[in-house]
Amino acid sequence: MQPTDSILIVDFGSQVTQLIARRVREAGVYCEIAPFGHSWAAYERMKPKGIILSGGPASVHWEDSPRAPHAFFDAGIPVLGICYGQQAMCEQLGGEVLAHDGGGEFGRAFIKVVRESALFDGLWQVGEKHQVWMSHGDRVERLPDGFSVAAQSDGAPYAIATDEARRFYSTMFHPEVVHTPDGGKLLANFARHICGCSGDWTMGAYRAAKIADIRTQVGKGKVICGLSGGVDSAVAAVLIHEAIGDQLTCVFVDHGLMRANEAEQVVSLFRNSYNIPLVHVDASADFLGGLTGVTDPEAKRKFIGAEFINVFEAEAKKIGGADFLAQGTLYPDVIESVSFTGGPSVTIKSHHNVGGLPERMNMKLVEPLRELFKDEVRELGRELGLPEAFVERHPFPGPGLAIRIPGEVTKERCDILRRADAIYLEEIRNAGLYDAIWQAFAVLLPVKTVGVMGDYRTYDSVCALRAVTSVDGMTADIYPFDAAFLSRCATRIINEVKGINRVVYDYTSKPPGTIEWE
Repeated sequence: MQPTDSILIVDFGSQVTQLIARRVREAGVYCEIAPFGHSWAAYERMKPKGIILSGGPASVHWEDSPRAPHAFFDAGIPVLGICYGQQAMCEQLGGEVLAHDGGGEFGRAFIKVVRESALFDGLWQVGEKHQVWMSHGDRVERLPDGFSVAAQSDGAPYAIATDEARRFYSTMFHPEVVHTPDGGKLLANFARHICGCSGDWTMGAYRAAKIADIRTQVGKGKVICGLSGGVDSAVAAVLIHEAIGDQLTCVFVDHGLMRANEAEQVVSLFRNSYNIPLVHVDASADFLGGLTGVTDPEAKRKFIGAEFINVFEAEAKKIGGADFLAQGTLYPDVIESVSFTGGPSVTIKSHHNVGGLPERMNMKLVEPLRELFKDEVRELGRELGLPEAFVERHPFPGPGLAIRIPGEVTKERCDILRRADAIYLEEIRNAGLYDAIWQAFAVLLPVKTVGVMGDYRTYDSVCALRAVTSVDGMTADIYPFDAAFLSRCATRIINEVKGINRVVYDYTSKPPGTIEWE
C-alpha cells in the first residue's frame, strides 16, 4: 500500500537517515528507507520519482565501502546526495574525494550561495549566507563532469554541487537536522519541485496503509499487544484493534517500575474508553527479584526485555495461544539498537523491545509504528481519536524506572524515585510547562552525600532532575528552567521524600548524552 508519488532514501548508515524521511514526509511526500545493499530491489518495487543518498560513517577510500547501484544515475530521475552520499555520488561519476587528513568540518557552519539552482527556488538567492550543520572528514576535491559549485563554506569548497541538466544535486552538510534551519525547505524543494511529487500524503494515508498491512500480515491470527503505559503502545493497540478487532488482546504488565499511579491510569483508559480485551498482570516481584544485584545498564535492559517475553508467552497460553506479539517500537529505539534497515549504523544502546523474539515462542512481531518518530505517533494518535491528555504524555521507557536508577534496582529505591518524580512533574504542571517540555523525569543516583536537617547530620541519596526539548528524540536540548523553579522543586523533594538530601539538574544535551541516563 504505497502512493504513486514516492522518494527512495538509500541508507549508507547515518544515525540521522530517518530524519531525511521525516523531512520528506513533512512535505507531504511518501518515502521509504532501504539499505544500500537492497536499494535496487526497493527501487524496482517502488518506482520512485526521486532518490536521496544518505550520509554515513564510511570513507569512499575504504575497501568495500557503500555505493549506490550505478543504474540509479542512468534512470533519468533526480538524485540528491547528502554528505557521504555526495562523496559516493561524485566518486561513482568520475570525481575525486580527498581523504580525511585531520581536518574536516563539524558543527555549525555558514555557506555562501554562488550560483542559482532549482534546489533554491523561492528560498535562497545568490550572494546570501546561510547556516548549515556540517559533519564530515573527507570532502569532494574534484567534481564529476557536468557538475558545478552552487554554494561554498570555509571548510567545503563544494558545499553544494549540482548537475542541473541531469537533475543531480549534492550537499556536504546535513539538511535533515534541525541545526540547518532551511534544511526541511531544501528537501521539500527536491521532493516536490524537482521530483514533481504532489505532496498529498498524510497521516490519514499512513493509518489506512498500516491497517491494510496489519490485516494482510495477521490474517485470522490472534495478537497480544504489550501496553507499557506510554503513548506508543497505546497508539499501536488502538490501530491494531481498528484493523482486526477482537483478534487482539492487550496485556498490561506492571513490572513494579512504573511512575506513581500509572498502572491505574492505563487500566482505566483501556477498560473505560475502549472495548479492547485487557489483561492486567502484576509481575513486579519477578522483575524486581531478577534485577537484584544487576548494575550494568545493558544487563538491565536485556533482562527486562527477556522477562517481558516470558510474561507475554505465559499470557498467550492462557488465552489459547497467539500468533503475533504487537509492540509500540519506534524508530529512535531501533536506530540506537541496530540499523533500521540492516545497514551499517553503529549501535548506541539496546532497547528492550528491539531484536526479535525467541524461536521457542513461535510468534511473529507486529510493529506498526516502527518507522515513526514520537511526534508522528502523537499525530497518528489524534487521527485515531485518543484523548489529548494521553496523546501528549511525556515518553516513558519500557524498562521504566530501572534505567533511571543507575546501580542496583530495589523496591525501596523505586518508591523513593516515584515520590520525587511525582513532585517534579506536579511542579512542572503547576507552572504550565508540561506541554513545552518533550520529556521530564527524576533520576536516583547511586551516590550519597552528607547533609544537615535541623541539628542532625544526614547521609542520603542524590536526585538528578532532567528535562529536555526535542522534535523527534534523535537530538535534544535541556529545558532552561529559571533558578526559582529548580529551587522550589529541590526544596519540596528534600522535605517530602525521605532518603534524598540533595538535588541536581542535568544540563547535558543529546548528543553527547542520551535523554535517559541508561
